[in-house]
Amino acid sequence: MKRKPLLLTITAALLLVLSAAGTSFSRGLTAPASATATAGCGKAPTLTSGTHTIQSGGQTRSYILRVPAGYDSNHPYRLIFGFHWRGGTMGDVDSGGTDGYNWSYYGLRRLADNANNGTIFVAPQGNGNGWANPGGQDVAFVDAMVSQIEAGLCVDTTQLFSAGFSYGGAMSYALACSRATVFRAVAVYSGANLSGCSGGNQPIAYMGLHGLRDNVLPIQSGRDLRDTFVRNNGCTPQNPPEPAYGSLTHIITTYSGCRSGYPVVWAAFDGAGHDPGPIDGSTGDGWRTWTSAAVWQFFAQFGSNQPPPPPPSGNQEIVGQQSGRCLDINNSTTANGTQAQLWDCNGGSNQRWTHSAGKQLVVYGNKCLGVGQSAGNGTAAAIWDCSGQADQQWNINPDGTITAVQSGLCLDASGQATANGTKVQLWSCSGGANQHWRLQN
Repeated sequence: MKRKPLLLTITAALLLVLSAAGTSFSRGLTAPASATATAGCGKAPTLTSGTHTIQSGGQTRSYILRVPAGYDSNHPYRLIFGFHWRGGTMGDVDSGGTDGYNWSYYGLRRLADNANNGTIFVAPQGNGNGWANPGGQDVAFVDAMVSQIEAGLCVDTTQLFSAGFSYGGAMSYALACSRATVFRAVAVYSGANLSGCSGGNQPIAYMGLHGLRDNVLPIQSGRDLRDTFVRNNGCTPQNPPEPAYGSLTHIITTYSGCRSGYPVVWAAFDGAGHDPGPIDGSTGDGWRTWTSAAVWQFFAQFGSNQPPPPPPSGNQEIVGQQSGRCLDINNSTTANGTQAQLWDCNGGSNQRWTHSAGKQLVVYGNKCLGVGQSAGNGTAAAIWDCSGQADQQWNINPDGTITAVQSGLCLDASGQATANGTKVQLWSCSGGANQHWRLQN
């Protein structure tokens, strides 16, 4: 991989970033019946392999897309994001650097191809070749990419994954914190809390890999990230075994006691320093590392026929920032077409919402908040039988807004009113307090 000179030149810069932050990722997959397909399924693809640009947060952002050979629009595909390290680029992740195809997307692309597994890969480009994520900027960029890719290609929404090294690991951790209902699992190679952790209280399948001799981001930073999801996933706390200094080996531990569907795995290694590709018995690195197979095995265990279970007590109240009142379905009705409103929070089932892996806002367990296929300003946000269609999909954003995936419009309390019975609708995002919401248990 031959990244050592680059890593040595960025060591001081990364330590400075860490100090400032404080303790503060062929053929089509035959989809099982349970796979949740996107709007891009069943039609000619509007995206192809190569570099793409997208507008996000007033910026033009870039990413590289790898669509499997023999792409079939009738089969939903797994989607894996691969985030680069500080000073790296999307091209480094996609190309595999000096190791080429064998190390493309941290070796996961080769393993996906070898398994004849339908996987779409995405390598985003960070601003300044990093992932500082100011104000949730980079998480919003991921939201935009997911929306564009799901609209243009056939994606299984239960099969989104993220992997990244160093700063890219920090970005994957940020997604684990803020998009736990969007991504099925993440793998963090030698990461730290550099990109923030908005939310950070929901379970997600989590794998951390870190070296004892890491001289850029000490192993304790990786342990701290891991422990966030040991707690969130309800795992039994422990001090997992780690190899002895000088042993040039690795130890992988799967935590016990974790909630079903939300494992935590910790892989500690000796040797190779700050690197995603350690090789046992050597202080060097390379594509023959054990990490690729370990991460691929971790991701591949989550098949389309095993969608994530809902988080325990995952139904939450959605509270308007301006009103302090809850998103409510009047009189606990279950009739299709009933418009949502504001009402005093009372803990009732008509005020308990779950943001599903398919980005749906679900109430009563089987009704979804929707806006119809031709939604615009003033369109009522109402409940309907859950269909999996794009008009029932929502992004819960780090800035507190909730936006419709199809239109990008904001969930809005009509007329900036705050009284009980105020209707909830779609409206152009304005930054107003009537468009800001918080989730609470």
